[in-house]
Amino acid sequence: MEKVRNVSDLRLLFHKNDRPIYFISAANFNLLGLDQWVHRLKYINYIDCFDGRHPNVFVPKGLPHEEFKSIEDINNYLLQHKDVVEMIERRGGKPVATFLMFDERTEELADEIGLDVWFPPAALRSRCDNKMETVRIGNEAGVLSVPNALEKVESYAHLAQIAERHTLGSDLVVQSAFGDSGHTTFFIASEEDFNRHKDEIVSDPEVKIMKRINCRGATLEACATQSGTLVGPLLTEVVGAPDLTPYKGGWCGNEIFPGAFSEDVRMKARDMAFRFGNQLLEEGYRGYFDLDFLIDTDSNEVYLGELNPRICGASSMTNHAAFAYADAPLFLFHLLEFSGVPFDLNVRELNERWAEKAFIDSWSQLVIKYTEDNVDVVTHAPSSGIYRMAPDNSVSYHRFDFNRREIENEQEAFFLRISGPGDYRYKGADLGILITRGRLMDADFGLNERARHWIRGIKQYYAAKPLVSEHIATAPHPGAFKIL
Repeated sequence: MEKVRNVSDLRLLFHKNDRPIYFISAANFNLLGLDQWVHRLKYINYIDCFDGRHPNVFVPKGLPHEEFKSIEDINNYLLQHKDVVEMIERRGGKPVATFLMFDERTEELADEIGLDVWFPPAALRSRCDNKMETVRIGNEAGVLSVPNALEKVESYAHLAQIAERHTLGSDLVVQSAFGDSGHTTFFIASEEDFNRHKDEIVSDPEVKIMKRINCRGATLEACATQSGTLVGPLLTEVVGAPDLTPYKGGWCGNEIFPGAFSEDVRMKARDMAFRFGNQLLEEGYRGYFDLDFLIDTDSNEVYLGELNPRICGASSMTNHAAFAYADAPLFLFHLLEFSGVPFDLNVRELNERWAEKAFIDSWSQLVIKYTEDNVDVVTHAPSSGIYRMAPDNSVSYHRFDFNRREIENEQEAFFLRISGPGDYRYKGADLGILITRGRLMDADFGLNERARHWIRGIKQYYAAKPLVSEHIATAPHPGAFKIL
C-alpha cells in the first residue's frame, strides 16, 4: 500500500499484513483479541492461560531460571528460550516485537535474534515514566498536576517545611519516581504515617509531594503519531477495593459507560491527553501511552495523575470499546506509526467522532488478586472461558472461549486465568481477570453487589495446599511484583 489515508486503508493494511508481529509478555491480557485484527500476530507468553487451546498463543516449555523480579525478567527469559527462537526463525519474515515492559537488555536480545522493537527506546520510556518527569512534561504542555512539590525529603520535619512553603497543607500524598500502583504511593498526615514509609521516602533523590484532595481516578489511553495524537475514551478506575487487592492505592479494574463522567470532565481530559501527546512527540516519544487523571470531587477540576508510556491494564478495555469496532483499535495506529508505511490521517475528525457518546458502550473488568497475608500452592483453579451467573447469584463455568466479544449479556463474564495449578498464591498475586458487560460499581464508585457475587463465584474455584519444606526457599514473598 502506497499510503494510508483513512481507517479503511488502515484496516486493509493489517488484514493483509505479512510481517510476523509478536506480543511478548507474561500473558496476552493487555492485547487480548488483537490477533483478530492483525494477520500474523502471535502472542509469546510465559503463562499458559488457555491450557494450549488458543491458536495464536505460544508458551515454551518451562526451563529452570533465576527468580523473576519484573516483567522485563520474564521477557528476557522468553527471548533466550530455545523454543521461542526456533519458532520465530521457523515463521521467517522480518519479525516485529511488542511488549508491555522491556529494558535495554530486552532490546539487545531482540536485536540478536533479528526482532525489530516497535516502541520508543527503553531509556526514553524510562525517563518519561519517572513521575517527576511526567509533571514537568505536563507543565510544558499546560497539563497541570495536583498542587505539588518535587524535592528531596530528609525527615518528617523537612517534609512539613516543604509542604508549608508550597501551601500544600498537612494532609499529603508522597510518591516515588517509579513503582507499581499501591506500592510507592504514601498517604502522610502525621509523623507516625511518615515513619512507616520513611526508608522508601528518604532514600529517593526526589519525590513528588502532593496536596491530598478528594478525588476520583480515571484513565485514558492515546497514541501520539506523526499525524497528531489520537485519544481514546475516558475510563473509570477501580482502586484499592479490599475484595480485589490488598493495596490501598492499588489499581484493580476499570469501567467504561456513557454516563461515567460529565461532558465537561470528558472534554477536559481528552484535551489534556491531546496536548500531552503532542508534547511527548516534542520529547521524541511516539506511539501508545496512557494517562491517569485525578478528578477533584469538590471542584470538578481535572488533574494529571501519572503517565504510563506503554500499553497497560486498561488497554484490553480501550481496544474493545465501541469506537474500535466502528473504526479500528487504538493499538493499530501504534503499529502503523512504527510500520514505515506513510500515512496522513485526519486526527481531528477521528477524535471528534470517538468523543460522541454513541461510541461508548458499557463494559467492566476486575483484576482479582490474592488478598490473604500468606503463601500457599494452588491445587485447583478455574479455566479461562465464559462463566454464567444464575438467578440465585451462583457462578458456574459455561464454555471455553478466548474471545470476550462472545459474552451475550450481563449474566455472562469472560475470565482469564493467571494463577493456575502449581503456582504460588501470595499476597498481591494476580489470580485472574474478569470481564463482563455492564457496570460492576455503584453510584458512589464502590463495588456493587453484582461485582461481589462474581468475585466470590470465581474465587470458589480456587483451592490450595500449605507450603512444604522444599517449597519455602523458592516461594515468592508477599507483595512480589505484578505481571499485568
